[in-house]
Amino acid sequence: MKMKKSTIGILAIAALIFNACKNDQVNNVVVNPNDYNVSDSGNIVTVKNLPADTIIGINDTTGPYSAEKYTFFSLGTNSKIASTDSATSNWDLAFSGTTIRINGGTSGPGNGGAFVYTGTFDALTTVPVDSTIKVDAYPTYAITKGSGKGWYTYDGPNNLIKAIPGRILVIRTADRKYAKVEVLNYYKGNTTPLSTASDSIKTFNARYYSFRYTYQGNGTTTF
Repeated sequence: MKMKKSTIGILAIAALIFNACKNDQVNNVVVNPNDYNVSDSGNIVTVKNLPADTIIGINDTTGPYSAEKYTFFSLGTNSKIASTDSATSNWDLAFSGTTIRINGGTSGPGNGGAFVYTGTFDALTTVPVDSTIKVDAYPTYAITKGSGKGWYTYDGPNNLIKAIPGRILVIRTADRKYAKVEVLNYYKGNTTPLSTASDSIKTFNARYYSFRYTYQGNGTTTF
């Protein structure tokens, strides 16, 4: 019995969708790369899949290339801020790859600052009185760059970025409020790829931040 061309086309499309979904499940990624979401539980806000200068292509000779852009985020409003507002005090953090900038110093016109605290998120209930809040001073940043120096380590043999447990970012926002931020993951779906995954999978799933934070909007240093 002959099948109609339309029926064959439908079956072919269904097979493609099935295989795509199957591949995503194998790679522990089932998420729309253009989506990010924010949830609020009490005084803790959780952000998942926030893009940060995501990879937009692969060149056969030079490897991956990126848009070289920052994603701007307001801790006070729990939202992304348009890049057209990058020269304002409307944002607090800017993400690009593993770099996190604050709205102050050489990075922006705000009064932002930060330092990296060693301890647990829950145990940090106030900004330590002996702490030193730094500002960005290009080419150095308040949130120190480099493996093991700030919020992450780079697992070279497996080509993976991993958030360091117990590294909390204490943030003075652009308008001099305070927040504590814990980076949870650097990959889509809040899931680090398997070490056995291909480098292309690791590359394309990278630069999607999941983090949680507590913001103190009254200007005090207590969380």
